Amino acid sequence: MPITKKGDYYYGTEDADIADEVASYSTFNTYIATRFQPATCPCGSTDFLLLTDEVEGVAKRICAECRTEVLMGDSADYIEGAELDNHICVCDEERFGITSGVALYADSNDVRWLYIGCRCRRCDLVGVFAHWKCEGGDVDAFVAKL
Repeated sequence: MPITKKGDYYYGTEDADIADEVASYSTFNTYIATRFQPATCPCGSTDFLLLTDEVEGVAKRICAECRTEVLMGDSADYIEGAELDNHICVCDEERFGITSGVALYADSNDVRWLYIGCRCRRCDLVGVFAHWKCEGGDVDAFVAKL
């Protein structure tokens, strides 16, 4: 189903809508996301808490079911000194489906920009909750850690 706008926000109906919103958002940021990776915990859950520090370029997702923590992408390289903020939806929910998107350098497989998109588990709001320039290296290795 298509993403719909209600007031100032966009809403979807399924996690596949996250990649669509990341793609749309990235076109306005100049660095267009071309590769997308939905997050799934080893326990099978797709519900996460998200903590980020956009200044340091660090993101951590925590499984809402088993509490497994994952430093996303190259975040482990920048975690020292990071001050992580917990993301909360406008409806006060903290659980999200997460799909990340990356933009690559021209004629390369190297990551240039990371976008972290979310869909709220309560109200279905979709959006890019964090993004930053990164020197993530090879796209296949980078997205394997998202």
